[in-house]
Amino acid sequence: MNSEFGNRTWAEPVPGPIPAPDEAIRLQTGSHADPHSLLGAHPDSRGVVVRAYHPDALDCTLVLGGTTRPMAALGDGLFALLLPDAILPVAYRLRFHFANGESWEREDPYRFAPTLGEMDLHLFGEGTHRRLWNVLGARVREMDGVKGTGFAVWAPNAKRVSVIGEFCGWDGRIYPMRSMGGGGVWEIFIPEVDAGEFYRFEIVAASGSLRVKTDPYARRLEVPPAHASIVTADSRYPWGDGEWMQARSRRNLQREPMSVYELHAGSWARVPEEGNRSLTYRELAPMLAAHVRSLGFTHVELMPIMEHPFGGSWGYQVSGYYAPSARYGLPDDFRFLVDTLHQAGLGVILDWVPAHFPKDDWALRRFDGSALYEHEDPRLGEHPDWGTLIFNFGRNEVRNFLIANALYWMNEFHVDGLRVDAVASMLYLDYSREPGEWLRNRYGGRENLEAIDFIRSLNEAVREDAPGCFMVAEESTAWPGVTTPVANGGLGFTFKWNMGWMHDTLKFFAQDPLWRGDHLDSLTFAMVYEYSERFTMPLSHDEVVHGKRSLLERMPGDDWQKFANLRLLLAYQFTRPGKKLLFMGSEVAQRREWDHDSSVDWHLRDTPMHGSFEHFVSALGQVYREHSSLWALDHEPEGFRWIDASDRANSVLAFVRQDGEQHVVVVLNFTPVPRADYRIGVPGRGKYRILLNSDNETFGGSGAPVRTSVAVENTPFHGFERSVALTLPPLGALLLMVDS
Repeated sequence: MNSEFGNRTWAEPVPGPIPAPDEAIRLQTGSHADPHSLLGAHPDSRGVVVRAYHPDALDCTLVLGGTTRPMAALGDGLFALLLPDAILPVAYRLRFHFANGESWEREDPYRFAPTLGEMDLHLFGEGTHRRLWNVLGARVREMDGVKGTGFAVWAPNAKRVSVIGEFCGWDGRIYPMRSMGGGGVWEIFIPEVDAGEFYRFEIVAASGSLRVKTDPYARRLEVPPAHASIVTADSRYPWGDGEWMQARSRRNLQREPMSVYELHAGSWARVPEEGNRSLTYRELAPMLAAHVRSLGFTHVELMPIMEHPFGGSWGYQVSGYYAPSARYGLPDDFRFLVDTLHQAGLGVILDWVPAHFPKDDWALRRFDGSALYEHEDPRLGEHPDWGTLIFNFGRNEVRNFLIANALYWMNEFHVDGLRVDAVASMLYLDYSREPGEWLRNRYGGRENLEAIDFIRSLNEAVREDAPGCFMVAEESTAWPGVTTPVANGGLGFTFKWNMGWMHDTLKFFAQDPLWRGDHLDSLTFAMVYEYSERFTMPLSHDEVVHGKRSLLERMPGDDWQKFANLRLLLAYQFTRPGKKLLFMGSEVAQRREWDHDSSVDWHLRDTPMHGSFEHFVSALGQVYREHSSLWALDHEPEGFRWIDASDRANSVLAFVRQDGEQHVVVVLNFTPVPRADYRIGVPGRGKYRILLNSDNETFGGSGAPVRTSVAVENTPFHGFERSVALTLPPLGALLLMVDS
């Protein structure tokens, strides 16, 4: 039939200029790096020529307004039509017809301009694009009044990259992307693809091999073990944490209380009536907020919730850095969890793993057929302990992928801080390697200079772009300046996990109390280096797995002594300098090791000893939060003073925590022997009253008689002008303050 365009009417299709044979062949064989230069609408001396391609189509019709026009078949699925006297832009649709009688009408993706600009490409190329999630990946958007999804991915060594999904029958020939130049970014806008569509990238490597990959920037993935990417629209979640967020930018956590409750979202609580499933983010939110608040904690730290294929990795082998795990719900469901915690006055920390990633072939590994995110040389690119691949921190685009990811969680999900996993493995080229298994840096040393530069850039980006957010290093060596500002030559972290303190303390508490006096140095040694960094003291998940036993079962003695020792351990942790971290289950003195496939043993709370222990943790947490002496000067020597660190005969330590004129006296008796008339020097006058006695019967203690207040005597002792005589409970901690 005849069709009209402007004042022209045609009876036969006019193909316009015939493309060069090699261009058509490259398109048809999947090696054309710029299909938009061939397909779509292009200016011609006589008007506009439109070309379309579908390898299985018999013919194609151009739909323009209310008219249709058959396109000329150029062979092998390529079609063309000249629109005389037309000028760009031209809005049209394509209708492909197939041998089985079916047809497919669609907007033409190849008539749209790129979805990212030159500045985006420039910033990405130099590794400084701090909103990269708004550029790469899949973005639901509108172009020229047409709704669809823009896709962009970095694959510099690919011959061809295509988007595949149900919308094209998972056929990589249908939607080949265009290369945006030498930077290696590929892009396409596909109309009518909306949120909820599953997709992947099909990549033809330089070798000609075909690879099918999840999107590194996907904001949602399938529930593992499935791993398709899912198109996700920009969130419209109605945040209710405005007050928290306004205050966040002004906070100085170095001088605030910080006690962190660490948990694994999948095993905090399960639903046995429904196949022992994990709680969803929305189910977890109110229960977790109420529980953590009742214990006096200030923050929640989630083990990695970024998508990961293997649950047994606990999230530390990440495949989807930009996607909250679909095991527990949708991205907005995770936002609800963070929002709920914020509204309950609780900060949120995420464990984050920029050191390495798993070898699953559908994820980052050899993404475009080459070692793209990782190093080619296994001496740099493979981690011998974990069977994973190490990020190539020397590539600007890899650094940008990770730095933007850190900012993504802070901006898009309101996360307050990241605990960076395995920092030591990033700093040293010879980490866990034998001679001959690693390469020296350009100066002949063992330091990973590229990783060091990345870490500094990361922490500076967070400082500049996410005011009030903080970074915590899990770093197990004596690397200097981990928490020193970058401007002063340090790595720029806010806090560092004190792994030495954790190791020495647990080793001390494992000792039979009879011999603890010979090992007091294990506890006091940490004060020698206390102010070299800003420390957090962790009793983390790593200490209650792999045969190490639970904290309770690591304590010596009979059952009563185990509980008393554990109360003493936590009292010591919460009263010495540094921020605090405790892993879930420890608050009820769980007896068995943590198992990521089962819930915390919450039923223990119904038994007298375990229920009383949880009451103690709550009381300790409240005392900690309410008394600035225990946290305001965590990182200054003025905040701590030994009273006596050398009483080996009695295995007793005593010290003062201070905040100006305010102070708390702490006395720790590490033996099951009560100590009557035990004299210590004190800085105060008048009377001291007991703030907390870990041996109180309400906590499951012995209830040994202890006076609730003691008078200060003008008897010099321990270098103080005054002193008090105390009765120390067995395996007990006393916290005292001046009775005003």
